Amino acid sequence: MTLRQLALDALLLPVADEKCQAVDSILLTPPSALGDDGQIVAVPDTRRLAVETLPGRTARPALVPPAQLARRPVNSVEGRAALIHSLAHIELNAVNLALDIVWRFDAMPADFYRQWIGVAGEEARHFSLLSEHLQAMGYAYGDFPAHDGLWEMAERTSNDVLARLALVPRTLEARGLDAAPPIRDKLKNVGDQRGAAILAIILADEIGHVAIGNRWYRWLCTERGLDPVTCYAELAQRYRAPRLRGPFNLEARRAAGFDERELAALQAP
Repeated sequence: MTLRQLALDALLLPVADEKCQAVDSILLTPPSALGDDGQIVAVPDTRRLAVETLPGRTARPALVPPAQLARRPVNSVEGRAALIHSLAHIELNAVNLALDIVWRFDAMPADFYRQWIGVAGEEARHFSLLSEHLQAMGYAYGDFPAHDGLWEMAERTSNDVLARLALVPRTLEARGLDAAPPIRDKLKNVGDQRGAAILAIILADEIGHVAIGNRWYRWLCTERGLDPVTCYAELAQRYRAPRLRGPFNLEARRAAGFDERELAALQAP
């Protein structure tokens, strides 16, 4: 069984915990069992996609437009649970996105696939931490509705790995670098020390994930003879990426590999 085939098989699993366990199993597989670079990059068998849809998911949570998601104050248990649930949904989507980039896109170096399966493993850990915290509060993943914005962008960019890298890890997931600190502080202020600690773990790991996105985005720009800043602006317009608004966590973005030219473009009026 090849790495990319294992990634597709995991992506098709509908139950979140089973998906995360499958990712853990991939990461525990000895490198020799996954083969050499030629086997790592081998194209997976996609015949299952004729009868199954991506990603595998259960009927819950119900998926609704973002505007239909109720805003709940975090000073109540239900409000904090709803917030933790939304974060768990984001992290499960991030597992799906990492698995998808591994199986979907051909002709990348073996290290590309190895790095993204590693990202899937860390995202699975984030989901598990949030799911366990949610259970400690008396709730479970699926108890609240959620939206599907991250996966919708994955579908839009399914035809081009450069667009995927530009608009998922470097845009939507990078937004988490900005959002995590205020959410962490909000949880800390209402006494949810465990939730705040999980957010700190997620922020530290996400810097590395966005850095991987930056690495391969720039690699592809070099391969295609493109200017990274100009190319990003064109892709954002073509694929209708949301315009990001501050405040921005510039320290985390620099740590994730954004250069000053990119940060200036991000903050331009």
